[in-house]
Amino acid sequence: VQLQASGGGMVQAGDSLRLSCVASGRTMSIKAMGWFRQAPGKEREFVAAIWLPGSNEHYSDAVEGRFTVSRGNAKDTVHLQMDTLKPEDTGVYFCAGYSRNVPAWIRNIVGYRYWGQGTLVTVSS
Repeated sequence: VQLQASGGGMVQAGDSLRLSCVASGRTMSIKAMGWFRQAPGKEREFVAAIWLPGSNEHYSDAVEGRFTVSRGNAKDTVHLQMDTLKPEDTGVYFCAGYSRNVPAWIRNIVGYRYWGQGTLVTVSS
């Protein structure tokens, strides 16, 4: 499975960005798609996730109400709509494929088997 994230960029506080992630290969093993981010000098943290099939969503407290994860019209595509961006949202954003059969690890890095290369989001104040 390969994951390709795109859509990052440099924006100002209050602006919006939309990230996309396209999965290819043996995608049938993916149960959910997640987004994580990593700021300089910090650990990678959970942002959002969506189950496939179905559309149950999960968000971190930091982005709840500002970010929306959704399935794209194209097969094996997931988007992360980020609104009202803040400087603390700055980081490299990774999409990841969740392959476990239980939901307990949906917010944890260890639950994700497949990872994309990351796309940089920079929010200036």
